[in-house]
Amino acid sequence: MRILVVDDDRLVTSSLKTILKSDKEIEVTATGNSGWQAVELYRKHRPDILLIDIRMEGMSGIDAAEEIIAEDKDAKVLFLTTFSDDEYITRAFQIGAKGYILKQNYESIIPSVKAVYMGQRVFGDEIISKIPHISRKENVLEKYGLNEKEMAIIKHVADGLSNREISRILYLSEGTVRNYISIILEKLNLRGRTQLAIFYYKNIL
Repeated sequence: MRILVVDDDRLVTSSLKTILKSDKEIEVTATGNSGWQAVELYRKHRPDILLIDIRMEGMSGIDAAEEIIAEDKDAKVLFLTTFSDDEYITRAFQIGAKGYILKQNYESIIPSVKAVYMGQRVFGDEIISKIPHISRKENVLEKYGLNEKEMAIIKHVADGLSNREISRILYLSEGTVRNYISIILEKLNLRGRTQLAIFYYKNIL
């Protein structure tokens, strides 16, 4: 099987190439260090699998994968990253990635690559444990017409933060935060911050 490896850390790219080449069934067709290179190299080599990091300067791995999958619906993309953020996992699912594993579990890289090559979807244990929470969050967003910014504010309110503290974290004015909270309370038909916190712990956490 032919694999394209893309990571913005050249040392990581080199290490991954060494790990993958230890298996006789695997050929590392090319390596890249940015999202833009991922797109260009994929078009050039048409590998069986794209093994790619997520956070990279310029074009992220997620954006690169989305562009690649849009051009080639049969593309097999396996994300290999140190980040297990809900946002990244959600987007990986949405764009049709075949897998999402963490770099810390380096021993799972070759088995995961082979599984994806055989048509399976591969998600590490840490990722699978987050899926129910992500599904609940997506359902709440859709059901109540909330957006990601409003969801972030709800979480901060539930954590006991004041409007001033929330404004600093989200780079908004206190007035904007107050307006957001008023809109959120109206959407959810709630009366105050306490009810909003209860809503978060009952429906999202």
